[in-house]
Amino acid sequence: MAKSQNKNLHKAKQGKNDEFYTQLCDIENELRHYKEHFRGKTVLCNCDDPRISNFFHYFTYNFEHLGLKKLITTCYKNQDMELFSTNNSERAIYLEYEGGKVGNDSTVPLVEDIGIQYLKGDGDFRSAECIELLKQADIVVTNPPFSLFREYVSQLVQHDKKFLIIGNQNAITYKEIFKLIKENKLWLGTDLKHTSRKFQVPQHIIFYTSNQNDCTVDKEGNKFIQLRSTKWFTNLDHNKRYEDLILYKKYTPEEYPHYDNYNAINVDKTKDIPLDWSGAMGVPITFLDKYNPKQFEILGIMNSGEQNEGIRYPNTPHGRPVVNGKEIYFRIIIRNKKI
Repeated sequence: MAKSQNKNLHKAKQGKNDEFYTQLCDIENELRHYKEHFRGKTVLCNCDDPRISNFFHYFTYNFEHLGLKKLITTCYKNQDMELFSTNNSERAIYLEYEGGKVGNDSTVPLVEDIGIQYLKGDGDFRSAECIELLKQADIVVTNPPFSLFREYVSQLVQHDKKFLIIGNQNAITYKEIFKLIKENKLWLGTDLKHTSRKFQVPQHIIFYTSNQNDCTVDKEGNKFIQLRSTKWFTNLDHNKRYEDLILYKKYTPEEYPHYDNYNAINVDKTKDIPLDWSGAMGVPITFLDKYNPKQFEILGIMNSGEQNEGIRYPNTPHGRPVVNGKEIYFRIIIRNKKI
């Protein structure tokens, strides 16, 4: 199943088929933990057509409850129909909503009542006019294109924006993303149990999978794809970050061998981190689900795909950890701050 998921994402990256529309239930489950961050703020959803976006639906429905100042959404429209999008809109659009009832008695205002405005360009988040909208925002909340995740996060950091976005779990290992995690400038959201999510996708996208349950169509004919390795990434603080991981095992050299190529012990499962080891430890990337910055310090990552200063030994051809001559999956190097 994991191979089919990677194949789907690889195909999406090659063909720029990054249009994964987040379901409302996933948005509601995560956003309910951040209410205090939104009062008096301007929210930007800059990868969202308000006519179909559940982010737009969520923020307009909860506009007063959250105490928002303004909501801005923008829609991308590539000029090359064969390359990326077959949306019905012929031009990129944006929308600004400042609360209140607009032309109807519904709790959720209709897009046409708020009023659609047209962008001069194609609505790419990197374009000058979209950057001007970004400058107005306090918080960015959306599901950006997975293939442009590094560049997307880099722009948010450059403009010093708060954000809550969805990305692929493997983004943790990107050197640009991991650097932010290590420096406590980015962390995972609260919904850590549900990494498998269904996303609505355009009808024209073809996915290749050995598991037919990954691709479903509802009674209205809407098409969905199941992705099993997605995470919320954010720099909005939440209480779950500071829950201590309960440790119960003690160190033994037999159970926790040292790496051949780095002075640290190997820990195969986060729950098995020894309570009495004060030195460096290599743990799986799933450790970040339990990472409390007051309990642990992140020292680096051992990964063959990225150059990480202080982790690779000089003149070694790879960065992954090696135990008794056998290379294993990459590890995050940590230290227990409380010993």
